Amino acid sequence: MADIIANQGLGRIREFADDAGGDVAASQLRMFALQASEADTALRDHDNMSVLIGAAGNTEATFTNYANKVIQDGDITVTVDDTNDRVDIDVPDQTWTSAGNGTNNTLTDLVVGWDPDGTDTDTGTIPMSIHDFTPTTDGSDLTAQIATAGLVRAQ
Repeated sequence: MADIIANQGLGRIREFADDAGGDVAASQLRMFALQASEADTALRDHDNMSVLIGAAGNTEATFTNYANKVIQDGDITVTVDDTNDRVDIDVPDQTWTSAGNGTNNTLTDLVVGWDPDGTDTDTGTIPMSIHDFTPTTDGSDLTAQIATAGLVRAQ
């Protein structure tokens, strides 16, 4: 589950997941890795990925073979749990093949954001959830499993 929900994602996570899952033709979810990050209380306040990455103390990953990940349409699972009165949203694990080796990073966080028009511009991608993620790259494959219980739980 998310370590924190970004303020822009509060109350909107189900909408973002539904849109990225096919309700809005071009929208998608993206996963960004950070190699330096502010405290969670500051990190959650940024309105888009451009502002988040541009803030002092935040640096997007630069390891060899890094690019933010597109979470494919159809891979987003939204489960309404009427028994427990909640909605669970999950995405598949994401893998960076041969992560690092030329340039390595020690990572701090993963940010999952909603890209409403699928253009991969940081200014349009809205941070949704932020997850602690602290591996160091070394050239081997790097897999990000958000949580065994899922990406986020809305109650």
